[in-house]
Amino acid sequence: MKATGNTILITGGSSGIGFALAKRFLDLDNKVIITGRNKEKLQRIKALYPTIECFPGDLTDKNSLDELVFFIEQNHFDLNVLVNNAAVQHNYQFSEEQNLLYKVDYEISTNLTAPIKLTALLLPLLLRNKNSAVINVGSGLFIAPKKTAPVYCATKSAIHSFSKTLRYQLEETNIKVFEIIPALIDTPMTEGRGKSKLTPEQLVDEFMHNFRSDKLESYIGKTKLLKLINRLSPKLSDRIMKNGL
Repeated sequence: MKATGNTILITGGSSGIGFALAKRFLDLDNKVIITGRNKEKLQRIKALYPTIECFPGDLTDKNSLDELVFFIEQNHFDLNVLVNNAAVQHNYQFSEEQNLLYKVDYEISTNLTAPIKLTALLLPLLLRNKNSAVINVGSGLFIAPKKTAPVYCATKSAIHSFSKTLRYQLEETNIKVFEIIPALIDTPMTEGRGKSKLTPEQLVDEFMHNFRSDKLESYIGKTKLLKLINRLSPKLSDRIMKNGL
């Protein structure tokens, strides 16, 4: 893939992995549009990086999703890279959580339904433009889940499957489908959890090498080892990941 001269939409681009990707793509002379739910945070980013286009909204809301697609079609018809990054993770016990249904619905909508819908709605645009790509940010937890995040792990398993099947469907087109499969990354979502985290910038360093080389699955950090362990002994990988890192 060509890493410069693209028009790139990054969901959840106001912090963590999404923001690190946005800054790197901007440094490489790309046009970058980011989405986020926090208007104030987007305004601060715009003040620091005036050339980044910011679109506030929650893509689990149909109106926000439709408005984003209309905005892209009207203002960025040269869009050729979509990064589905926005995600939430709730940690809870099904038998104890008081707000269970709300959390289940919101995790599934944010992590799975919204990126699938956004991909479907922007696909005609991506097909018309050159050097196009869909980049889905998954998780090593699709390999072996942790017990405290059942819905998050399920959605990331689904994103992995969706990435593969979309790749099959688009293999005769101009669109490449990439998946980033990170280990634990130091982001607001993982604050207070885990040890030996990679920084978002370390993830981006590794992914950009794979992006330029058309390596479609980027196992980042310890997920490379987890993938190997799971191949040799699925029971061992489950035991390692059951209680989280």
